[in-house]
Amino acid sequence: MSTVVLAEERRTRLLELVRRQGFASLPQLAGELKVSESTVRRDLDALEQSGVARRTHGGVFYSGSSPALPPFEERQPAQWEKKKQIAERTAALIEDGETVLFDGGSTTYLVARELLGRRLQVVTNSLPVANLFASAPGTDLVLLGGYVYPRTGVALGPLANAMLGQLHVHKLIMSTAGVTEQGLYNSNLLLVETERAMMRAADEVIVVADSTKFGHQNLSFLCGLDEVHRMVVDTEISQDWRKKIEAAGVKLVLAQEPKSNTDPISS
Repeated sequence: MSTVVLAEERRTRLLELVRRQGFASLPQLAGELKVSESTVRRDLDALEQSGVARRTHGGVFYSGSSPALPPFEERQPAQWEKKKQIAERTAALIEDGETVLFDGGSTTYLVARELLGRRLQVVTNSLPVANLFASAPGTDLVLLGGYVYPRTGVALGPLANAMLGQLHVHKLIMSTAGVTEQGLYNSNLLLVETERAMMRAADEVIVVADSTKFGHQNLSFLCGLDEVHRMVVDTEISQDWRKKIEAAGVKLVLAQEPKSNTDPISS
């Protein structure tokens, strides 16, 4: 396991300890995580920069917010045309009668909107996505509970993760804040923990990402490229990145290919 993954998993555990207690001391955190206090201080620096924790004399407080993740309303217009094409292409990969899990990304919201009126079972931790399907005929809706992150309307944390542990879905439609050769990243540590639980619940992981996300790292490591089954991207993705994705064993689907209800050929 890479040092990047180990560090992110340790920071996720650290954040959960602080979140449960509200405040934790440096010696307590070092003892719980079985690392040095200097390691804890470095991890706390990263968490403080993300806005989810606040350092104080002798310990850290949980603040529960992160300026690194912009509100859903602010994220929605960015790269709109590319995301719309990606959403249309992704919707063609979903078959009637399937159980589909959505995270709270702006592109996944557009995918969900393309699926309105389809005979599906939808599971989501996103209030905006749930609102789309709340009265949709032919669609059964399961809304995950937990701490609702106020800037995005997404349920996160232990309750959401525990519920996901009891569920099984055919497909997960998941967004990402950045993609490098090491894998996928997102902007919020609690979000990453819940997305990992989503991946464990799904037969197939489909990542929707516009071409601007490639080559950019973000705060928290989510997973390696080889843990993704398909990636739906707009056609502006470079040839170099196309080769890297396919070399990792991921089926690459280009957004401007014709809509089809059949299994697409990787590009």
